[in-house]
Amino acid sequence: MRSTKIVATVGPASREPRVLERMIAAGMDVVRLNFAHGEPAQHAETVERVRAAAERAGREIAVLQDVPGPKLRIGPVAGGVVDLEVGSRLVLTPEPIEGDAHRVTVMLPGLSEVMRPHDVAYLADGSIRLRVEDVSDGDVVTKVEVGGSVASRQGLNLPNVSMALPAVSEDDHRLIDAGIDMGVDLLALSFVREASDLDPVRRHLAERHAPMPVIAKIEKPQAAEHAEDVIAAADGIMVARGDLGIELPIEQVPLVQKRLLRIAGRQAKPAITATQMLESMVHSTRPTRAEVADVANAIFDGTDAVMLSQETAVGRDPAGAVKMMAAIAEATERDLPYGQLLTERGLGDSDDEAATIAFGAVGAVYRLGLKALVAPTMTGRTARLLAAHRPNVPVLALSTSPEVVRELSLVWGVCAEQTAEPHDPLELIELCAREALRLGLVERGDQIGITAGVPTYTAGGTNLFKVHTVV
Repeated sequence: MRSTKIVATVGPASREPRVLERMIAAGMDVVRLNFAHGEPAQHAETVERVRAAAERAGREIAVLQDVPGPKLRIGPVAGGVVDLEVGSRLVLTPEPIEGDAHRVTVMLPGLSEVMRPHDVAYLADGSIRLRVEDVSDGDVVTKVEVGGSVASRQGLNLPNVSMALPAVSEDDHRLIDAGIDMGVDLLALSFVREASDLDPVRRHLAERHAPMPVIAKIEKPQAAEHAEDVIAAADGIMVARGDLGIELPIEQVPLVQKRLLRIAGRQAKPAITATQMLESMVHSTRPTRAEVADVANAIFDGTDAVMLSQETAVGRDPAGAVKMMAAIAEATERDLPYGQLLTERGLGDSDDEAATIAFGAVGAVYRLGLKALVAPTMTGRTARLLAAHRPNVPVLALSTSPEVVRELSLVWGVCAEQTAEPHDPLELIELCAREALRLGLVERGDQIGITAGVPTYTAGGTNLFKVHTVV
Protein backbone atom coordinates (compact mmCIF):
# COMPACT_ATOMS: atom_id res chain seq x y z
CA MET A 1 0.00 0.00 0.00
CA ARG A 2 1.40 3.38 -1.04
CA SER A 3 1.39 5.85 1.85
CA THR A 4 2.17 9.16 0.13
CA LYS A 5 -1.00 10.69 -1.28
CA ILE A 6 -1.26 12.13 -4.80
CA VAL A 7 -3.11 15.37 -5.51
CA ALA A 8 -3.80 15.94 -9.20
CA THR A 9 -5.11 19.14 -10.77
CA VAL A 10 -7.98 18.51 -13.15
CA GLY A 11 -8.22 20.75 -16.18
CA PRO A 12 -8.95 20.63 -19.91
CA ALA A 13 -6.75 17.56 -20.45
CA SER A 14 -8.24 15.51 -17.63
CA ARG A 15 -11.88 16.35 -16.95
CA GLU A 16 -13.38 13.78 -19.27
CA PRO A 17 -14.84 10.76 -17.40
CA ARG A 18 -12.57 8.17 -19.06
CA VAL A 19 -9.44 10.16 -18.21
CA LEU A 20 -10.60 10.62 -14.61
CA GLU A 21 -11.15 6.87 -14.33
CA ARG A 22 -7.61 6.18 -15.59
CA MET A 23 -6.18 8.72 -13.14
CA ILE A 24 -8.01 7.08 -10.23
CA ALA A 25 -6.78 3.65 -11.34
CA ALA A 26 -3.23 5.05 -11.55
CA GLY A 27 -3.37 6.26 -7.94
CA MET A 28 -4.94 9.72 -7.71
CA ASP A 29 -6.24 10.35 -4.16
CA VAL A 30 -7.33 14.00 -4.31
CA VAL A 31 -8.61 16.13 -7.18
CA ARG A 32 -7.55 19.78 -7.15
CA LEU A 33 -9.77 22.34 -8.88
CA ASN A 34 -8.01 25.65 -9.56
CA PHE A 35 -10.72 28.30 -9.22
CA ALA A 36 -8.37 30.96 -10.60
CA HIS A 37 -9.33 29.49 -13.99
CA GLY A 38 -12.66 28.36 -15.38
CA GLU A 39 -16.18 29.10 -14.26
CA PRO A 40 -17.97 27.63 -11.21
CA ALA A 41 -20.51 25.85 -13.44
CA GLN A 42 -17.70 24.02 -15.19
CA HIS A 43 -16.08 23.06 -11.87
CA ALA A 44 -19.44 21.81 -10.59
CA GLU A 45 -19.72 19.53 -13.60
CA THR A 46 -16.18 18.27 -12.92
CA VAL A 47 -17.11 17.46 -9.30
CA GLU A 48 -20.06 15.40 -10.53
CA ARG A 49 -17.79 13.54 -12.94
CA VAL A 50 -15.23 12.87 -10.19
CA ARG A 51 -17.90 11.50 -7.85
CA ALA A 52 -19.27 9.24 -10.56
CA ALA A 53 -15.80 7.99 -11.56
CA ALA A 54 -14.89 7.36 -7.91
CA GLU A 55 -18.10 5.39 -7.36
CA ARG A 56 -17.37 3.22 -10.40
CA ALA A 57 -13.86 2.61 -9.06
CA GLY A 58 -15.14 1.82 -5.56
CA ARG A 59 -12.94 4.50 -3.99
CA GLU A 60 -13.45 7.77 -2.16
CA ILE A 61 -11.69 10.66 -3.91
CA ALA A 62 -11.53 14.01 -2.15
CA VAL A 63 -12.06 17.29 -4.02
CA LEU A 64 -9.81 20.22 -3.08
CA GLN A 65 -11.03 23.70 -4.02
CA ASP A 66 -8.11 26.10 -4.56
CA VAL A 67 -9.34 29.72 -4.36
CA PRO A 68 -7.16 32.53 -5.76
CA GLY A 69 -6.75 34.69 -2.65
CA PRO A 70 -5.05 38.12 -2.76
CA LYS A 71 -2.96 37.63 -5.89
CA LEU A 72 -2.49 40.17 -8.65
CA ARG A 73 -3.58 38.82 -12.00
CA ILE A 74 -3.69 40.05 -15.55
CA GLY A 75 -6.99 40.12 -17.39
CA PRO A 76 -8.05 38.07 -20.42
CA VAL A 77 -5.80 38.06 -23.48
CA ALA A 78 -6.81 37.53 -27.10
CA GLY A 79 -6.92 33.85 -27.99
CA GLY A 80 -6.19 32.86 -24.39
CA VAL A 81 -2.39 33.01 -24.82
CA VAL A 82 0.02 35.62 -26.18
CA ASP A 83 3.78 35.50 -26.76
CA LEU A 84 6.01 38.22 -25.30
CA GLU A 85 9.27 38.76 -27.15
CA VAL A 86 12.51 39.83 -25.48
CA GLY A 87 13.06 43.57 -25.90
CA SER A 88 9.40 44.37 -26.60
CA ARG A 89 7.33 46.70 -24.45
CA LEU A 90 4.31 45.63 -22.45
CA VAL A 91 1.96 48.15 -20.86
CA LEU A 92 0.18 47.15 -17.64
CA THR A 93 -3.06 49.11 -17.49
CA PRO A 94 -6.08 49.23 -15.18
CA GLU A 95 -8.36 49.65 -18.22
CA PRO A 96 -10.63 46.61 -18.80
CA ILE A 97 -9.40 45.49 -22.22
CA GLU A 98 -8.72 42.24 -24.03
CA GLY A 99 -4.97 42.04 -23.79
CA ASP A 100 -2.38 41.39 -26.47
CA ALA A 101 1.40 41.27 -26.74
CA HIS A 102 1.61 45.05 -26.18
CA ARG A 103 -0.98 45.85 -23.52
CA VAL A 104 -2.71 43.84 -20.74
CA THR A 105 -5.09 44.65 -17.93
CA VAL A 106 -3.92 44.32 -14.33
CA MET A 107 -6.74 43.95 -11.83
CA LEU A 108 -5.47 46.62 -9.43
CA PRO A 109 -6.42 50.25 -10.12
CA GLY A 110 -3.61 51.66 -7.96
CA LEU A 111 -0.76 49.67 -9.52
CA SER A 112 0.93 52.76 -10.97
CA GLU A 113 1.02 54.33 -7.49
CA VAL A 114 3.20 51.57 -6.00
CA MET A 115 5.55 50.83 -8.90
CA ARG A 116 8.65 52.81 -9.86
CA PRO A 117 11.13 52.72 -12.76
CA HIS A 118 13.61 49.82 -12.52
CA ASP A 119 11.18 47.68 -10.46
CA VAL A 120 10.91 44.06 -11.59
CA ALA A 121 7.68 42.17 -12.26
CA TYR A 122 7.20 38.49 -13.10
CA LEU A 123 4.53 36.62 -15.06
CA ALA A 124 3.84 32.92 -15.61
CA ASP A 125 5.28 31.66 -12.30
CA GLY A 126 8.45 33.68 -12.77
CA SER A 127 9.33 32.48 -16.27
CA ILE A 128 8.69 35.96 -17.77
CA ARG A 129 10.56 38.98 -16.36
CA LEU A 130 9.50 42.57 -16.94
CA ARG A 131 11.46 45.72 -16.02
CA VAL A 132 9.54 48.96 -15.36
CA GLU A 133 10.65 51.80 -17.65
CA ASP A 134 7.99 54.43 -16.99
CA VAL A 135 4.85 55.10 -14.96
CA SER A 136 2.33 57.60 -16.31
CA ASP A 137 -1.44 58.23 -16.44
CA GLY A 138 -2.19 55.08 -14.46
CA ASP A 139 -0.20 52.86 -16.82
CA VAL A 140 3.02 51.00 -16.08
CA VAL A 141 5.30 50.67 -19.10
CA THR A 142 7.64 47.69 -18.94
CA LYS A 143 10.34 46.12 -21.09
CA VAL A 144 10.35 42.35 -21.55
CA GLU A 145 13.73 41.08 -20.32
CA VAL A 146 12.83 37.37 -20.40
CA GLY A 147 10.07 36.43 -22.80
CA GLY A 148 7.64 33.58 -23.22
CA SER A 149 3.96 32.72 -23.39
CA VAL A 150 1.46 34.23 -20.97
CA ALA A 151 -2.15 33.08 -20.58
CA SER A 152 -5.33 34.85 -19.56
CA ARG A 153 -5.63 35.65 -15.83
CA GLN A 154 -2.16 34.42 -14.92
CA GLY A 155 -0.55 35.81 -11.79
CA LEU A 156 1.66 38.89 -11.62
CA ASN A 157 4.39 38.87 -8.96
CA LEU A 158 5.99 42.07 -7.63
CA PRO A 159 8.67 40.86 -5.19
CA ASN A 160 9.98 44.34 -4.39
CA VAL A 161 6.59 46.00 -3.87
CA SER A 162 4.55 45.98 -0.67
CA MET A 163 0.79 46.23 -1.07
CA ALA A 164 -2.09 45.98 1.37
CA LEU A 165 -4.41 43.50 -0.31
CA PRO A 166 -7.37 41.95 1.54
CA ALA A 167 -6.76 38.43 2.81
CA VAL A 168 -10.04 37.26 1.30
CA SER A 169 -11.89 39.23 -1.36
CA GLU A 170 -15.59 39.31 -2.11
CA ASP A 171 -14.84 37.25 -5.19
CA ASP A 172 -13.14 34.63 -3.00
CA HIS A 173 -16.28 34.45 -0.83
CA ARG A 174 -18.38 33.99 -3.96
CA LEU A 175 -16.16 31.16 -5.12
CA ILE A 176 -16.16 29.54 -1.67
CA ASP A 177 -19.97 29.61 -1.71
CA ALA A 178 -19.91 27.94 -5.12
CA GLY A 179 -17.54 25.27 -3.79
CA ILE A 180 -19.79 24.58 -0.80
CA ASP A 181 -22.81 24.25 -3.08
CA MET A 182 -21.04 21.75 -5.35
CA GLY A 183 -19.81 19.70 -2.38
CA VAL A 184 -16.03 20.12 -2.30
CA ASP A 185 -14.23 18.45 0.62
CA LEU A 186 -11.21 20.67 1.28
CA LEU A 187 -10.50 24.37 0.80
CA ALA A 188 -7.06 25.78 -0.05
CA LEU A 189 -6.55 29.51 0.47
CA SER A 190 -3.85 31.20 -1.60
CA PHE A 191 -1.32 33.79 -0.44
CA VAL A 192 -1.89 33.49 3.28
CA ARG A 193 0.40 35.93 5.10
CA GLU A 194 -0.46 35.37 8.77
CA ALA A 195 -2.71 33.22 10.92
CA SER A 196 -5.47 35.84 11.12
CA ASP A 197 -5.92 35.66 7.32
CA LEU A 198 -7.80 32.41 7.91
CA ASP A 199 -10.34 34.01 10.26
CA PRO A 200 -12.72 35.43 7.62
CA VAL A 201 -12.77 32.07 5.85
CA ARG A 202 -13.57 30.25 9.10
CA ARG A 203 -16.40 32.69 9.83
CA HIS A 204 -17.79 32.32 6.34
CA LEU A 205 -17.73 28.53 6.52
CA ALA A 206 -19.42 28.65 9.94
CA GLU A 207 -22.16 30.89 8.57
CA ARG A 208 -22.73 28.37 5.79
CA HIS A 209 -22.60 25.41 8.24
CA ALA A 210 -19.79 23.92 6.13
CA PRO A 211 -16.91 23.10 8.52
CA MET A 212 -14.50 21.79 5.90
CA PRO A 213 -10.72 21.73 6.51
CA VAL A 214 -8.83 24.85 5.41
CA ILE A 215 -5.40 24.38 3.81
CA ALA A 216 -3.10 27.40 4.02
CA LYS A 217 -0.96 27.83 0.91
CA ILE A 218 2.50 29.00 1.94
CA GLU A 219 3.79 31.14 -0.91
CA LYS A 220 4.56 34.48 0.74
CA PRO A 221 7.68 35.31 2.80
CA GLN A 222 5.45 36.55 5.64
CA ALA A 223 3.74 33.16 5.91
CA ALA A 224 7.07 31.34 5.92
CA GLU A 225 8.34 33.67 8.63
CA HIS A 226 5.25 33.07 10.82
CA ALA A 227 4.98 29.39 9.91
CA GLU A 228 4.38 28.07 13.45
CA ASP A 229 1.33 30.29 13.94
CA VAL A 230 -0.03 29.84 10.41
CA ILE A 231 0.21 26.06 10.56
CA ALA A 232 -1.37 26.01 14.03
CA ALA A 233 -4.33 28.03 12.71
CA ALA A 234 -4.79 25.90 9.57
CA ASP A 235 -5.93 22.31 9.11
CA GLY A 236 -3.02 21.66 6.77
CA ILE A 237 -0.60 23.43 4.45
CA MET A 238 0.47 23.48 0.84
CA VAL A 239 4.10 24.37 0.15
CA ALA A 240 3.43 26.27 -3.09
CA ARG A 241 6.94 26.59 -4.43
CA GLY A 242 6.11 28.48 -7.62
CA ASP A 243 5.26 31.84 -6.11
CA LEU A 244 7.45 31.15 -3.08
CA GLY A 245 10.43 30.90 -5.43
CA ILE A 246 9.64 34.34 -6.83
CA GLU A 247 8.90 36.08 -3.56
CA LEU A 248 12.03 34.61 -1.89
CA PRO A 249 15.54 34.12 -3.28
CA ILE A 250 15.14 30.84 -5.13
CA GLU A 251 18.10 29.20 -3.41
CA GLN A 252 16.23 29.47 -0.09
CA VAL A 253 13.17 27.52 -1.25
CA PRO A 254 14.48 23.99 -0.47
CA LEU A 255 15.41 25.02 3.06
CA VAL A 256 12.07 26.72 3.61
CA GLN A 257 10.30 23.61 2.30
CA LYS A 258 12.14 21.39 4.78
CA ARG A 259 11.34 23.71 7.68
CA LEU A 260 7.64 23.97 6.79
CA LEU A 261 7.26 20.21 6.47
CA ARG A 262 9.08 19.70 9.77
CA ILE A 263 6.75 22.12 11.58
CA ALA A 264 3.64 20.56 10.00
CA GLY A 265 4.87 17.13 11.11
CA ARG A 266 5.36 18.27 14.68
CA GLN A 267 1.84 19.71 14.72
CA ALA A 268 0.34 16.60 13.05
CA LYS A 269 -1.05 18.71 10.20
CA PRO A 270 -1.09 17.23 6.68
CA ALA A 271 1.19 18.93 4.15
CA ILE A 272 1.15 19.04 0.36
CA THR A 273 4.29 19.79 -1.66
CA ALA A 274 3.39 21.45 -4.95
CA THR A 275 4.57 23.07 -8.18
CA GLN A 276 6.64 21.70 -11.06
CA MET A 277 7.25 18.32 -9.45
CA LEU A 278 7.12 16.45 -12.78
CA GLU A 279 6.95 19.51 -15.02
CA SER A 280 8.64 17.91 -18.01
CA MET A 281 5.74 15.44 -18.23
CA VAL A 282 3.52 18.24 -19.51
CA HIS A 283 5.06 17.40 -22.89
CA SER A 284 7.20 14.28 -22.29
CA THR A 285 6.38 10.70 -21.36
CA ARG A 286 9.13 10.60 -18.73
CA PRO A 287 10.28 13.00 -16.01
CA THR A 288 13.84 14.19 -15.61
CA ARG A 289 16.10 12.58 -13.01
CA ALA A 290 16.11 15.86 -11.10
CA GLU A 291 12.30 15.82 -10.92
CA VAL A 292 12.29 12.24 -9.61
CA ALA A 293 14.81 13.26 -6.95
CA ASP A 294 12.66 16.29 -6.06
CA VAL A 295 9.60 14.10 -5.41
CA ALA A 296 11.64 11.61 -3.39
CA ASN A 297 13.24 14.35 -1.30
CA ALA A 298 9.84 15.85 -0.47
CA ILE A 299 8.76 12.45 0.83
CA PHE A 300 11.94 12.13 2.89
CA ASP A 301 11.25 15.66 4.21
CA GLY A 302 7.88 14.44 5.53
CA THR A 303 5.27 15.60 3.02
CA ASP A 304 1.89 13.86 3.24
CA ALA A 305 1.03 14.46 -0.40
CA VAL A 306 2.72 15.45 -3.64
CA MET A 307 0.85 17.51 -6.19
CA LEU A 308 0.62 17.56 -9.97
CA SER A 309 -0.43 20.83 -11.61
CA GLN A 310 0.01 21.41 -15.34
CA GLU A 311 1.15 17.80 -15.70
CA THR A 312 -2.44 16.63 -15.29
CA ALA A 313 -4.40 19.82 -16.06
CA VAL A 314 -3.02 20.37 -19.57
CA GLY A 315 -0.39 17.64 -19.98
CA ARG A 316 -0.22 15.04 -22.73
CA ASP A 317 -0.87 12.04 -20.44
CA PRO A 318 -2.49 12.90 -17.07
CA ALA A 319 -2.87 9.27 -16.00
CA GLY A 320 0.75 8.56 -16.93
CA ALA A 321 1.93 11.43 -14.74
CA VAL A 322 -0.08 10.04 -11.80
CA LYS A 323 1.28 6.55 -12.38
CA MET A 324 4.86 7.87 -12.44
CA MET A 325 4.30 9.83 -9.21
CA ALA A 326 2.92 6.70 -7.53
CA ALA A 327 5.92 4.63 -8.64
CA ILE A 328 8.38 7.19 -7.26
CA ALA A 329 6.51 7.32 -3.94
CA GLU A 330 6.41 3.55 -3.56
CA ALA A 331 10.12 3.22 -4.25
CA THR A 332 11.01 6.02 -1.83
CA GLU A 333 8.82 4.76 1.02
CA ARG A 334 10.72 1.47 1.16
CA ASP A 335 13.77 3.32 2.47
CA LEU A 336 12.27 5.85 4.91
CA PRO A 337 13.81 5.92 8.43
CA TYR A 338 10.55 4.94 10.11
CA GLY A 339 11.80 4.39 13.64
CA GLN A 340 13.59 7.75 13.62
CA LEU A 341 10.44 9.52 12.39
CA LEU A 342 8.49 8.21 15.38
CA THR A 343 10.37 10.47 17.77
CA GLU A 344 10.94 13.41 15.42
CA ARG A 345 7.33 14.00 14.36
CA GLY A 346 3.89 14.40 15.90
CA LEU A 347 2.79 15.46 19.34
CA GLY A 348 4.78 12.84 21.24
CA ASP A 349 5.75 15.24 24.02
CA SER A 350 2.22 16.58 24.44
CA ASP A 351 0.01 16.08 27.49
CA ASP A 352 -2.87 15.58 25.08
CA GLU A 353 -4.44 12.18 25.84
CA ALA A 354 -5.17 11.18 22.22
CA ALA A 355 -1.71 12.32 21.08
CA THR A 356 -0.04 10.27 23.81
CA ILE A 357 -2.03 7.17 22.87
CA ALA A 358 -1.10 7.67 19.19
CA PHE A 359 2.60 7.93 20.07
CA GLY A 360 2.42 4.74 22.12
CA ALA A 361 0.46 2.92 19.42
CA VAL A 362 3.07 3.62 16.75
CA GLY A 363 5.81 2.58 19.18
CA ALA A 364 3.96 -0.70 19.70
CA VAL A 365 4.14 -1.37 15.95
CA TYR A 366 7.90 -1.76 16.22
CA ARG A 367 8.05 -3.43 19.63
CA LEU A 368 5.25 -5.95 19.03
CA GLY A 369 5.32 -6.36 15.25
CA LEU A 370 1.77 -5.14 14.71
CA LYS A 371 0.58 -5.38 11.10
CA ALA A 372 -1.83 -2.44 11.11
CA LEU A 373 -3.28 0.30 13.28
CA VAL A 374 -7.05 0.79 13.26
CA ALA A 375 -8.58 4.07 14.39
CA PRO A 376 -12.34 4.52 14.69
CA THR A 377 -12.76 8.28 14.49
CA MET A 378 -15.48 10.91 14.41
CA THR A 379 -13.30 13.77 13.16
CA GLY A 380 -10.22 12.08 11.70
CA ARG A 381 -7.88 13.56 14.32
CA THR A 382 -6.69 10.27 15.81
CA ALA A 383 -5.82 8.95 12.36
CA ARG A 384 -3.85 12.13 11.66
CA LEU A 385 -1.97 11.77 14.95
CA LEU A 386 -1.06 8.18 14.14
CA ALA A 387 0.02 9.06 10.61
CA ALA A 388 2.16 11.96 11.82
CA HIS A 389 4.55 9.47 13.43
CA ARG A 390 4.93 7.63 10.11
CA PRO A 391 4.26 4.01 11.13
CA ASN A 392 5.57 1.47 8.62
CA VAL A 393 2.18 -0.28 8.58
CA PRO A 394 -1.20 0.92 7.25
CA VAL A 395 -3.45 3.12 9.36
CA LEU A 396 -7.08 2.13 8.84
CA ALA A 397 -9.49 4.92 9.80
CA LEU A 398 -13.13 3.96 10.30
CA SER A 399 -15.72 6.71 10.40
CA THR A 400 -19.47 7.06 10.14
CA SER A 401 -18.95 10.30 8.20
CA PRO A 402 -18.32 10.19 4.42
CA GLU A 403 -16.87 13.72 4.68
CA VAL A 404 -14.22 12.58 7.16
CA VAL A 405 -13.39 9.57 4.98
CA ARG A 406 -12.75 11.83 1.98
CA GLU A 407 -10.80 14.40 4.04
CA LEU A 408 -8.42 11.67 5.17
CA SER A 409 -7.55 11.03 1.51
CA LEU A 410 -4.93 13.74 2.02
CA VAL A 411 -3.21 12.13 5.02
CA TRP A 412 -0.09 10.00 4.63
CA GLY A 413 -0.55 6.28 5.17
CA VAL A 414 -4.26 6.40 5.98
CA CYS A 415 -6.81 4.09 4.39
CA ALA A 416 -10.27 5.38 5.34
CA GLU A 417 -13.58 3.52 5.20
CA GLN A 418 -17.13 4.51 6.09
CA THR A 419 -18.80 2.16 8.56
CA ALA A 420 -21.92 1.96 10.70
CA GLU A 421 -21.62 3.02 14.32
CA PRO A 422 -21.06 0.07 16.69
CA HIS A 423 -23.12 -0.17 19.85
CA ASP A 424 -20.45 -1.15 22.37
CA PRO A 425 -16.67 -1.59 22.73
CA LEU A 426 -16.71 -5.32 21.93
CA GLU A 427 -18.60 -4.73 18.72
CA LEU A 428 -16.17 -1.92 17.89
CA ILE A 429 -13.15 -4.23 18.28
CA GLU A 430 -14.78 -6.90 16.11
CA LEU A 431 -15.55 -4.26 13.47
CA CYS A 432 -11.93 -3.08 13.41
CA ALA A 433 -10.57 -6.60 12.93
CA ARG A 434 -13.19 -7.50 10.33
CA GLU A 435 -12.55 -4.39 8.20
CA ALA A 436 -8.75 -4.78 8.32
CA LEU A 437 -9.18 -8.39 7.17
CA ARG A 438 -11.72 -7.54 4.46
CA LEU A 439 -9.46 -4.86 2.97
CA GLY A 440 -6.50 -7.22 2.82
CA LEU A 441 -4.41 -5.19 5.25
CA VAL A 442 -3.87 -8.19 7.56
CA GLU A 443 -4.22 -11.96 7.66
CA ARG A 444 -5.76 -14.21 10.29
CA GLY A 445 -3.43 -14.57 13.22
CA ASP A 446 -1.89 -11.11 12.75
CA GLN A 447 -1.89 -8.64 15.59
CA ILE A 448 -3.32 -5.14 15.13
CA GLY A 449 -3.42 -2.09 17.35
CA ILE A 450 -6.79 -0.44 17.93
CA THR A 451 -7.25 3.08 19.27
CA ALA A 452 -10.72 3.86 20.53
CA GLY A 453 -12.82 6.05 22.74
CA VAL A 454 -15.07 4.81 25.49
CA PRO A 455 -17.93 5.56 25.16
CA THR A 456 -17.63 4.65 21.49
CA TYR A 457 -17.45 7.23 18.71
CA THR A 458 -17.26 10.27 20.96
CA ALA A 459 -15.55 13.21 19.22
CA GLY A 460 -12.19 13.90 20.84
CA GLY A 461 -12.62 10.92 23.15
CA THR A 462 -9.72 8.62 22.20
CA ASN A 463 -8.66 7.15 25.52
CA LEU A 464 -7.93 3.48 24.88
CA PHE A 465 -5.39 1.34 23.02
CA LYS A 466 -5.78 -2.42 22.57
CA VAL A 467 -3.59 -5.04 20.94
CA HIS A 468 -5.88 -7.52 19.22
CA THR A 469 -5.25 -10.80 17.36
CA VAL A 470 -7.27 -11.17 14.15
CA VAL A 471 -9.17 -14.48 14.04
